[in-house]
Amino acid sequence: MFDKLFEEYKHLPKKLLDEVREESELNRLKSDEVKKVLKRIEKEYNSAQITSGEAIGIITAESFGEPGTQMILRSFHFAGVSELTLTSGLARLIELFDARKIPSTPTSTIYLTSDYNKDPNKAKQVAVSIKQTTMDEITEEFVCNLTQQRVEVILDKKKMRDLKITENYLEKTLSEKLKKVKVKQSGDKIIIKPDGKEIALSDVYQVKEKIKELSIKGIKGVNQVLPIKQANGEFVIFCDGEDLGSISEIKGVDIKRSICNNPFVIAELFGIEAARNLIMDESTNVIKSQGLDIDVRHIMFLSDVMTNTGKIRGITRSGITSEKDSVLARASFETPIKHIINASLIGEQDNLTSVIENVILNQAVPLGTGLPNLVAKMKDGAFKSKKK
Repeated sequence: MFDKLFEEYKHLPKKLLDEVREESELNRLKSDEVKKVLKRIEKEYNSAQITSGEAIGIITAESFGEPGTQMILRSFHFAGVSELTLTSGLARLIELFDARKIPSTPTSTIYLTSDYNKDPNKAKQVAVSIKQTTMDEITEEFVCNLTQQRVEVILDKKKMRDLKITENYLEKTLSEKLKKVKVKQSGDKIIIKPDGKEIALSDVYQVKEKIKELSIKGIKGVNQVLPIKQANGEFVIFCDGEDLGSISEIKGVDIKRSICNNPFVIAELFGIEAARNLIMDESTNVIKSQGLDIDVRHIMFLSDVMTNTGKIRGITRSGITSEKDSVLARASFETPIKHIINASLIGEQDNLTSVIENVILNQAVPLGTGLPNLVAKMKDGAFKSKKK
């Protein structure tokens, strides 16, 4: 309908034009109204473009630094589950940009396949399969039988039924995970006895303490799971832990949509582009949750800088800063003596191509008006005053 009109503005990004086309058809705009919208978008787009030679790195740093002073340090608690928390605010932003390999509160959002995500019972079944279950959770009592030199585990049958754990499965799992012990089922009890003719009392106690925290079922490190029904009627499981690789093996999990808050895990499973998107999404969520507004291009730029080599690097002295070509730029961040001495030992040369090293030497930086080098060839006597 508006093909000729949109052809005039094809220099604008396709995404913007598609959005205008969609909204125009939805609101039944006329040709002159669409043209007015496109003119306004063109004007806003041109004003938002960055001038050649702009110091975009400094602007990006300022865009994060200034709002960062207004952020609060806090943890977000999921309603009804005090153990399931999520670090938010400035603390989360710092650990993202420092590229810390282990987040302070690792969490995952698990989406389910179409045959599981609408049924609450099936969603609960997947949640139970994900959650780590220890012996302590399915046991009523641990008894040290000193006369027979063995540990008797009195089982909680109700919890075992809820978690779909059978006595045979339990006996088999304990036999595989415990070494130098004999495991035997006897009614409501599991009897565990250390091997050997001479068994010390300390051996019996050690076995008792060891089996308390022994993982029987589920993913190691996932201690809390929380199935939540979304507005669209779909069940999504929130849990602590970040082992998406193991979680993906559980039946009913849609690994293509599931995600965790650790960029390193995402990079390993899905590639560096997915990790870049996660850094962008997590940063945006933190900023929006604080009621702040940072241009998405600054967030994209920082995410690109952290991932453009194919690996995730932090904005730290051992990350991006340590890889700068300039000696003075490296020295200006942290540990200046170390960088200057190392550069002196190998005779390193600084070409003074960036901002900070030229600022240190009180020279014009190669940005803005300092970017072009103008050379004017003048004729002899061009500036001499003419004789009357």
